[in-house]
Amino acid sequence: MSVVGKRVIRSEAADRVKGAGLFTDDYKYHGMLHAAVVRSPIARGEIKKISSDSILRHEGVKGVFTYKDIPGKNCIPIVIDDQPFLAEKFVNYISEPIGVVVADDRRSARAAAKKIELNIKPLTPLLDPLQSRNHPDIHLFGNDNIFKQMRIVRGDAAKAFKGCDVIIENEYRTPYQEHAYIEPQAMIAIPYPDGSIEIRGSMQCPFYVRKAITTILGLAESKVRVIQCATGGAFGGKEDVPSLLACQVALPAWKLGRPVKLVYDRSEDMISTSKRHPAWVHYKSGATKEGILRAVEAEYVIDGGAYATLSAVVLFRGTAHSVGPYRCENVNVKTYAVATNKVPTGAFRGFGSPQILFAVESQMDQLAERIGISPLEFRKRNILRVGDTTVTGQKLENSVGLEETLDKVVQVSGWSPKASKEDGVGYGLSTIYYGVGLGAGGKALARTGARVILHADGSALFSVGTTEIGQGMTTVLSQITADELGLPLKSVGMLPTDTSRVPDSGPTVASRSTLMSGNALKDACIKIKSVLLEEASLLTNHPISEISIDEGSVFAGNDKLPLLNVIKSCSLKRLPLSAEGWVISPPASFDDSTGQGDAYIVYAWATNLAKVKVTRETGEVTVLKLWSAHDVGKAINPALVEGQIEGGALQGIGYALMEDMTADKNGAIKNSEFSTYIIPTAEDQPEIIPIIVEHPYPWGPSGAKGFGEQPLMGIAPAIANAVYNACGVRVKELPITPEKIWAGLNK
Repeated sequence: MSVVGKRVIRSEAADRVKGAGLFTDDYKYHGMLHAAVVRSPIARGEIKKISSDSILRHEGVKGVFTYKDIPGKNCIPIVIDDQPFLAEKFVNYISEPIGVVVADDRRSARAAAKKIELNIKPLTPLLDPLQSRNHPDIHLFGNDNIFKQMRIVRGDAAKAFKGCDVIIENEYRTPYQEHAYIEPQAMIAIPYPDGSIEIRGSMQCPFYVRKAITTILGLAESKVRVIQCATGGAFGGKEDVPSLLACQVALPAWKLGRPVKLVYDRSEDMISTSKRHPAWVHYKSGATKEGILRAVEAEYVIDGGAYATLSAVVLFRGTAHSVGPYRCENVNVKTYAVATNKVPTGAFRGFGSPQILFAVESQMDQLAERIGISPLEFRKRNILRVGDTTVTGQKLENSVGLEETLDKVVQVSGWSPKASKEDGVGYGLSTIYYGVGLGAGGKALARTGARVILHADGSALFSVGTTEIGQGMTTVLSQITADELGLPLKSVGMLPTDTSRVPDSGPTVASRSTLMSGNALKDACIKIKSVLLEEASLLTNHPISEISIDEGSVFAGNDKLPLLNVIKSCSLKRLPLSAEGWVISPPASFDDSTGQGDAYIVYAWATNLAKVKVTRETGEVTVLKLWSAHDVGKAINPALVEGQIEGGALQGIGYALMEDMTADKNGAIKNSEFSTYIIPTAEDQPEIIPIIVEHPYPWGPSGAKGFGEQPLMGIAPAIANAVYNACGVRVKELPITPEKIWAGLNK
């Protein structure tokens, strides 16, 4: 490998620095109109009347559209098709879309949307998921308001608890977390005379968007082309929501025959788009006096909001990770995704696991303390290793680097649990794992396509169905392609992600881009490389077994010639130098009733060590240093791996200490601006020490496996454990604010 494993510069870095990249709002089209959304002012109600006649007479307004104008089905398809594109008879959360107004300019559209007269009869909302679950009178979803429920049953937990020497039982709560991507949601629709429509926008999942457009317009997939623009961050927030935005521009564009653009302002984005699910966890765990984890009982409830969106699969991941990366033979876990009359919640980096892992890792430290051993030693005695079986019954055959991440963090930090303590300073550990890819909960989508074209001048272009959303996918996939074809990296480029170029490749989620698109590109490159090797054999009179291609040169025995000579020879002979690649993930299985099966094809592993200082007079927490070690299989680009660790860790610090989005008593998001929703900045970033551990995954490209979500997941519990170590206050509800610590110190 000549390029894989190297710290090469990001492909799009220069454009970002120069401001040359074109984001959605940079695009302008002749005759383009602007859209604005009419939204519900209440959390639950019956729509009696929508009056728009007077609005249509306003200067610049070109149309008002409601559910009555939808030519296809009024539905945003995600997992469970329960969410309407535009509300018909009822509204179920504050800011739910009811109509779309289009006008000559953005200001006019927004002003007109606010003047639409809505007659909505208020109905009693359900705002607490624990009250909503099995509510006898109000049914938001089915008869029990439960989008999905799952279990993990292994051994006999009730019996095992009787044999435990130490039992810890607690409740934990976690709040919304806002994605805070730098670019708000944005989309453009362009209709064409041939009856097709093109969608351009900021998104993670173009094939989701295509399905939504075909649903509401009643079009064939071949008539809908979706192209991702440069996307200014996502973190999961541009997985499901862009489907809704795309419909909000597609319907008026289709009806009026003119391009339509929609860009949310920041406040609109924050009140109406998905968040991390708030969660409630009841957790009971037991261990022997020898420090062996024997039993776990847990109940995990996530607040799904008004519609199911991705809650079922978020719950799947949270359930699969509900005992952490530990051996435990006796488990009884019950999990629920529940409907409420609040904004629908969806994907966020970690996807249902940060909430439950906050409880898991807090419990581990408390067990260790009660037993009288260090948190480090307790983890050493219980973590999963090669040959062990997870709580879902999955035997781990390879690529299990958790113990090495734990050892490396201790080694690099120089920390010892026995070291003398500095007043107000504490250390906290977390050990976690992450199921890579969609797993058994999304195996129907676990396929990916790619296309590679090698040109006669020695340059190559590739197309994939996954998207660059800031994670560095373009660079990593370019490195893989360059190595597979034996080209210099500078000769390889990626085309914008476009549904007309590759088959449906599933979503860009679950840290799957490197693994799945990398393998699909490898499949395509092997086909092209076989042509090159055969031609090189003819040109050099050496058998293929003696020929290698690397960084633009062909090596045949002791001979060497430029790869470009071989490419030109192939071109003159009209040999095929383009190919499609296709890959489906290895099988995964899961029984929802027992929680047993091979939940994911492989796992990434991590250990975090946080050093904090607690100011006793105020309860303020300062994170002084953070060590974070991750087993990534193979680091295709170590610089990007380290960047992911640093960025994810800072996002985790925000989740742990300051991000506190809440809904008021009416179900409205209270802090819808960055002046009131506080996120960490560079000023809040401690020294973060990223540590790369490589236990190759045989099925992964060059041994790589995804891990991009993992850097956030274990930060909050590591900080919570460090806070307790520093001052003796155990905070069980995020964020860990000065007020909570001060209250604990002054009981």
